[in-house]
Amino acid sequence: MSESPVYGACLCGSVRFRVELPTLFCGHCHCTMCQRNHGAAFVTWFAVPSNQTEIVKGEELLTRYASSSHGSRSFCSQCGTSLFCVSEHLPEHVDIPLANMEGEIDKAPELHFYFDSHVSWVPLDDGLPRRGGDTGMEPLPDESQSEGDRENPGDEG
Repeated sequence: MSESPVYGACLCGSVRFRVELPTLFCGHCHCTMCQRNHGAAFVTWFAVPSNQTEIVKGEELLTRYASSSHGSRSFCSQCGTSLFCVSEHLPEHVDIPLANMEGEIDKAPELHFYFDSHVSWVPLDDGLPRRGGDTGMEPLPDESQSEGDRENPGDEG
């Protein structure tokens, strides 16, 4: 795993940022909001305290979108890359998509959250814990539940 700091950027390179380790967590989010925002089955996020992140280039190109009543996502206005997610529930933390980093962080993915919203077309047998429910972090009654058994697809923020 990596040593601090680790740099990241958007697709076009207009926005660059630095992250100081250690991270708080790393996990795969399956909420429908992440699926739509990234056009993917799930997004691998990691979090750090906000004071461990610094925009080193292109801060004026960041656009913030209020994606829910309690959260916002920031993206590059040039290429559209989703870069940061913040929530009023944990305002001192910033979530960052792992795929935007140019090097390794200090943790491998540790769990799946909002798993009750996972898509059926990506098989997942990595053995990581699966969480869901309203908070996305509640233990699921049956981690092997089928797509037809899903009751409350979630949106994270």
